[in-house]
Amino acid sequence: MLAALATLAALATTATLPLQGMTVVVDPGHNGANWSHPRAINRLVSAGTFQKACDTTGTATDAGYSEAAYTFDLATRLAVDLRRLGARVVMTRTTNTGVGPCIDERAAIGNRAHASAAISLHADGGPASGRGFHVIYAPAIPHLTAPNAAASARLARIVRDDFRAGTGEPFATYVGSNGLNVRSDLGGLNLSRVPKVLIETGNMRNATDARLLSSPMFRARQARALAEGLKNFLLTNVHKSK
Repeated sequence: MLAALATLAALATTATLPLQGMTVVVDPGHNGANWSHPRAINRLVSAGTFQKACDTTGTATDAGYSEAAYTFDLATRLAVDLRRLGARVVMTRTTNTGVGPCIDERAAIGNRAHASAAISLHADGGPASGRGFHVIYAPAIPHLTAPNAAASARLARIVRDDFRAGTGEPFATYVGSNGLNVRSDLGGLNLSRVPKVLIETGNMRNATDARLLSSPMFRARQARALAEGLKNFLLTNVHKSK
């Protein structure tokens, strides 16, 4: 009887906290004070096979809503949703008033946490005539991303599908293909030893996307959609590893 009750309790926990025991790194792009520290963010650091600036200032809407503020708000909402699912969440930055961290350190945070998955949150500064989102992942780079390239590609596809389903945001009309983009020039992806993707959640230079990204209600929908995508990847990945 006691064993049966324990089994039922375990099943109930699994149902309500499906991500218990898993770690997700949430990486809100840029930082609120980057613009005031050009020397620090322009410092060259390793991006894997080459060197690149530590970080950038990011973009903004025409009304002045910065990408750094947007990504931090979205990351905070996503962290709440993931914790509700039982995940341990590690943020690469916990305020929007600092500088960095650099791209190599953002990857290192995920590596040190032995994350089950990591996601970098951004909003694009593309052409004003283009709108939509796309998910970026790295190809298989020897001695860097090769061990996790297949998992990162799978993470990208699942996040893409669930983000579109949960938000109604279209695939980007000006970059990538069907909402996906493979790039080997992003240090935060190249240096990651865990499955990781970067999502450009919309185009801040497009009037329609800017209006949506500036809406707290829409950001809540985005966070829920991203949490769903991460959950579906993590649960699938667990089964694949068994």
